[in-house]
Amino acid sequence: MTFALAGLLAASPLLAEPSPSAAELDWRPRAELPAEVRDRLPVFCEGGYLPSTGGGAPMPALGGVAAGDLPIHASGLSARYEIDRELYLTGDVRLRQGAFSVSGDEARYDQRTGTVQLGGSLVSRGEGFLLTGDEAQYDTVSGQFALNTATFLFHQAEMRGSAATLARLSDQQVLIRDGSLTTCAPDRNDWSIVAAEILLDQAEGFGTARHLRLEVKDVPVFYWPYASFPIDDRRKTGFLYPAFGTSNTGSGLFLSVPYYLNLAPHYDATLTPQYIHGRGLLSEAEGRYLSRFGESVLQLGYIGNDSEFKDEHPAENGQRWALDFTTRARFADGWSGYGDYSVVSDNDYLSDLNRSLDISQATHLQRRGGIRYADDHQYFEAYLNGYQTIADRIVESNKPYAQLPELLYGGRVNLGPLEAGLESQYSYFYRDNAELTGLDRSNGQRLRLLPELALPLRALWGYTRPSLTLDHTYYKLEDYELGERQFDRTVPVLEWDSGLYFDRRLALFGTDYNQTLEPRLYYAWADADADQDTIPDFDSALRSFSFDELFRRNRFSGGDRVGDSNQLTLALTSRFNDLETGSERVRFSLGQVYYYDDRAVTLDGLGADDRSDSPLAGELVLRPLDTLDLRHSMLWEVRDNVTEESRSQLVFHSEDYRYLASLGHTYSRDAFEQSDIAAVFPVTDQVSLIGRWVYDSQLNRTVGSLAGLEYNSCCWSVQLVHQNYLTDDEQLENRVLFQIQLKGLGGSSGSSSRISDAIYGFDERERRRFGDQY
Repeated sequence: MTFALAGLLAASPLLAEPSPSAAELDWRPRAELPAEVRDRLPVFCEGGYLPSTGGGAPMPALGGVAAGDLPIHASGLSARYEIDRELYLTGDVRLRQGAFSVSGDEARYDQRTGTVQLGGSLVSRGEGFLLTGDEAQYDTVSGQFALNTATFLFHQAEMRGSAATLARLSDQQVLIRDGSLTTCAPDRNDWSIVAAEILLDQAEGFGTARHLRLEVKDVPVFYWPYASFPIDDRRKTGFLYPAFGTSNTGSGLFLSVPYYLNLAPHYDATLTPQYIHGRGLLSEAEGRYLSRFGESVLQLGYIGNDSEFKDEHPAENGQRWALDFTTRARFADGWSGYGDYSVVSDNDYLSDLNRSLDISQATHLQRRGGIRYADDHQYFEAYLNGYQTIADRIVESNKPYAQLPELLYGGRVNLGPLEAGLESQYSYFYRDNAELTGLDRSNGQRLRLLPELALPLRALWGYTRPSLTLDHTYYKLEDYELGERQFDRTVPVLEWDSGLYFDRRLALFGTDYNQTLEPRLYYAWADADADQDTIPDFDSALRSFSFDELFRRNRFSGGDRVGDSNQLTLALTSRFNDLETGSERVRFSLGQVYYYDDRAVTLDGLGADDRSDSPLAGELVLRPLDTLDLRHSMLWEVRDNVTEESRSQLVFHSEDYRYLASLGHTYSRDAFEQSDIAAVFPVTDQVSLIGRWVYDSQLNRTVGSLAGLEYNSCCWSVQLVHQNYLTDDEQLENRVLFQIQLKGLGGSSGSSSRISDAIYGFDERERRRFGDQY
């Protein structure tokens, strides 16, 4: 070991001054932060931490070299040295060894033991941390450092605290005794963890504490004998924050305490036992597995004795369960795979019990798995697909068919100026139809081929694409009672799609724009047999008419009905593009279909029509600001001068997403009319109001609402939300959800996911506030 002395001046020792805390040394009020740091800081934060140069800059990491093999650099205003025994420094003492550095008022180095006793206003700065104290001992052989009456700061986690004693066990480990820690600003302790012993391990990214209590405003609110917690964004096995709330859907109060298992870098699990008043103990589990091909997620839920369910269904034993599995994989050379499987024990499971399983409350749960291939010229997909129907109101004849399997192939090739393409589909449709009759009883195979020959021509000023397609379908049926079980259908289809591009430059309100005018002409002719009522309906439906439907030749989805058509679509689109930013500020589209023949093909009695034109379909998008969108779509019945359908939505968010607002109106003639309004509105820098209201004019009632309060500070936030929602049996149910976030320590779950479903932009707002914790 070598010892170097530097900067020794003959001067009287300085009087020791009280040592400022580590947080006070590096804390800067908001106004004193550099502009780039201040701009990233949330508005509710009063300031932030900036590492100062006090105490000296950190040296490079040891890199596996033992502390005893590194030279020691020391300096002071005065020094006294006893050969081979002791070095005593006073006045602005600075000591360095490898990555370790400390400054203080005095230091006494014992050459025989290799220890340094330090005193005065001590400051020790390292990579990502800062320590202060009154007295310390440093072992130059092992590199261990012990500090009395200490304070500390970890810059990345913005975590500060104090301790009776603090020991730096290594470059990455700190042991705190009789200490406390928090992520709040230096002048406030909104919350803190106080413990007899705290071990902070920066290498592993977590801390452990014994005999700890959570204090709010220095008032103890929670005690636990042992706990571990993250100090950065890495995963760590341990309890997560509990979630609680209330609901009147037969669930009452509930309390859940999730436990996270960080089993390996590529797989983990979360166990969530929760008690639901009136029902009992519900256990949920989630497992995630990440391979070099992709990610798989398995979610389970189980309750062994649901007392309320037994009261409602005396014949049942009260056992209820759910499973949801998803997997995604990407292989080499354009191949990929996927799988989705969901199942529940009964139709009411989701509405009664589901709080965290990733299954939407729909009428059907899908089970689908398959493989895909795609390149620039062709694609292939093979999958199995089925459903579980979970709505009692759906009769057997309306339940969807399973595809066991379905095979898809498509490709295109250039033949000089021509383009040849093929779309094909093979399906085996199956449904338990034992109780049904007629067409509804049928199962069977369907092969559909759509070869196409087209002449695509494009230029800067427009395009044209005439094409000829043969829509051929072959059936081989089972349990078919209306004739031959094998038959086919071939429909020739002619399409011609053309468009022109006009543009000009203009200035409006001091801004330069490029305005386009895009007329489009689309013709479709299909010589389909009007009598298709003897063909089963495996997957077809009549499409809802909208602006996009102006350019479809078949008014039916699926493959069991091919619509007869002889129609011409005229449409016009105009855009205003900001030449400075490239943003599309305005888009207006209007179009109408003109029919030259009556439509005769039907599905369940729907689809036939003898009128010569369609409603006028239009879309309007206004984006005057990057933070403001107005969208409107409509169907206008020209003959009766009435609106058939319309949807309007105004969406606003501030640049930092603190302000969110949306207005919406949906109308369908003789069907429904709903209005909704949603907003997140900051009352102060810390307090925001959250709300949404959905009203149905035809039912003359509220069909959904959400109202809540959010409080934010730089170290914690809380949300309290009350939600109403309409169930399948048209009952308005309600629940109260609560969520708290402690910065640096995660938070409970409960309200954010519900709010994100209801209010546009709220998920982005949460990500900006909490980053990866959300």
